[in-house]
Amino acid sequence: MSTTTGTTTGTTPTTASTAAAGGAGTSTRLLMRQVLPLDGDLDVLPLYVDTEPAVLDADKYEIGTNRNARELNAASMRQSTRSGRRLHPDQIESRTALRVTSGESLSFGTYFNAFPASYWRRWSVVSAVRLTVRLRGRGASLVVYKSMARGNSQRVDAVTTGDQDGGTFSFDLTLKPFVDGGWYWYDVLAGDDDVVVESAEWTAEVPAERAQHGTVDIAITTMNRPDFCAELLVQIGEDEALRPLLDEVLVMEQGTDLVSDSEHFPAAREALGDTLRVIEQGNLGGSGGYARGQLESVRKGTATYTMMMDDDVVCEPEGIVRAVTFGDLARRPTIVGGHMFNIYSRSRLHSFGEIVQPWRFWWQSAPGVFHDWDFAARNLRSSRWLHQRIDVDFNGWFMCLVPRQVLEEVGLSLPLFLKWDDSEFGLRAKKAGYPTVTFPGAAVWHVPWSDKNDALDWQSYFHYRNRLVAALLHSPYPKGGRMVRESLNHQIAHLVSMQYSTAELRLRALEDVFAGPEALHAQLATKLPEVRAFVKQFPDAQLEVDPDAFPSVRRQKPPRKGRDDTGVPGRKATLLAAALMPLRQLRPVRELSRRHPEAEVPAMDAKWYRLAKYDSAVVSMNDGTSAAFYQRDPERFRDLMKRTLESHDRLRREWPRLAEEYRASLGAITSPEAWEETLRPWRGTR
Repeated sequence: MSTTTGTTTGTTPTTASTAAAGGAGTSTRLLMRQVLPLDGDLDVLPLYVDTEPAVLDADKYEIGTNRNARELNAASMRQSTRSGRRLHPDQIESRTALRVTSGESLSFGTYFNAFPASYWRRWSVVSAVRLTVRLRGRGASLVVYKSMARGNSQRVDAVTTGDQDGGTFSFDLTLKPFVDGGWYWYDVLAGDDDVVVESAEWTAEVPAERAQHGTVDIAITTMNRPDFCAELLVQIGEDEALRPLLDEVLVMEQGTDLVSDSEHFPAAREALGDTLRVIEQGNLGGSGGYARGQLESVRKGTATYTMMMDDDVVCEPEGIVRAVTFGDLARRPTIVGGHMFNIYSRSRLHSFGEIVQPWRFWWQSAPGVFHDWDFAARNLRSSRWLHQRIDVDFNGWFMCLVPRQVLEEVGLSLPLFLKWDDSEFGLRAKKAGYPTVTFPGAAVWHVPWSDKNDALDWQSYFHYRNRLVAALLHSPYPKGGRMVRESLNHQIAHLVSMQYSTAELRLRALEDVFAGPEALHAQLATKLPEVRAFVKQFPDAQLEVDPDAFPSVRRQKPPRKGRDDTGVPGRKATLLAAALMPLRQLRPVRELSRRHPEAEVPAMDAKWYRLAKYDSAVVSMNDGTSAAFYQRDPERFRDLMKRTLESHDRLRREWPRLAEEYRASLGAITSPEAWEETLRPWRGTR
């Protein structure tokens, strides 16, 4: 804890640390500044300023020591601590200044304004920071706090403006206690008069060679989202703090509804000027778009970093500045990713850190992470789990900063079209010694993954094929751990659910994996139209928007003893269903089910153990916009089951050979030269 003494310069009181500032061969570097919402949106205010007290959640167990107990206690942890106090938008005086009304106490221990000390402690060259806060107003109190990894907070220091009309106060703070987790933050209490928190900055003395900031090429892949993309460009271009860090903003235009035709594009062009470059190319998916941006950045060679960013996000530009700053001061070249908030409910955190579970080879939240966390209901200071440092394997490319050095050494994106390109890259970089840090305070708002279901429809081909490719490249287990068995289980689940199009696409994906890595580049531009044309023949892939497009629900017999089918079976019932439902698929179908669905099943209830009971059903999609008429087909089931068993037996036998083949080809297929050849038809397009 720092010690401070009050001093006066002119009429402005200051607080000076007894610690020496700076030293030979060092420079002062701004790490982070206090920011407030760009638009004064009340929904996002809890991410910037907190009106509530810290009420530590009911998790009495130390983080990491009793995971099951923590899960059982999750419901109580999510209970709201809000008292109903709210800020008025007029209290936001500028991007950095906030007015605290008389008698009010506000905390900046929030997602965007608390200092993530443990991340700086673990991954950067910074060992101590200086917090400098500028206040205007009499009788104001300023209190600095820190937290430990378990969420317990401690008062570090406090000052008051007294009878003076504000002042500038500095606190020298060590990062030594933050090995496992913890934050710094500050609270402000107004006295009899209003007080304005004009600014707050976190700075550090860093080696002189780290004094200059790096620059970034922002690579945005877009397809038929012109307004969304153009508004994002305006956000990026109009931020004064970000502008000096921009080398180039590259928009890979892969659609027919062009971003340049958006009504917002002239403002984007004006804001970004020659920094903006729009590149038109064929639809090569996210991996093809991002690879183009990576290639342009590497060949240009003027930017320190390339940042991949989705076109359908709302951005906090300060997060880009922080990501670049953190990258500049990292101990070694480091991938710096952002978090994802829900664009429809903007105080809700959707993704805080992800890993690839090696035995299953499946992406998931890192241990200790809760998804869909609402900061408007329970603030940062009241949530134990948010105070531990979360380490990850990769970061989604909705917002991810990659040093150019890493791209030059480990290669560009795999040509996967979409899905698993970002996670595979993170694993590849990690193997080469380049970590990924998902960094608090860097974030975007995006459509949450829970509103999608990419395990069905045409995306299932890419999801499954690319997961297999990534596992062949990176699974530490001789035959992929649980991959083959789990793949077989999922395939059978799709079959008993009458999802024949998905089952067929998965078999096609498996055949393409058997064909080897050389075909990935060749198929990049052709596979999507091929897949979409193929699935049109299947009833379960023929989506209808109009509910009246389907016949009415009728059943030959009512449910036995009036039981409905909405219950979730227990473990024994699930195991019994798993054994019997495949056999049921071989029985003749009920005649009436050919003309009328036997049930309407919402997407949230469309589990295999429910769908397997019907001979037909109308099933809605996850996005809520359409539905399809599923129909059981014993002959198709028999054929698909036979091919499923054969292909999975082959996968199990040939896994070692395939893994060796894919790993030997990885460097070649991710090289700039390979991508230049694939992109040759569109290179030079501007």
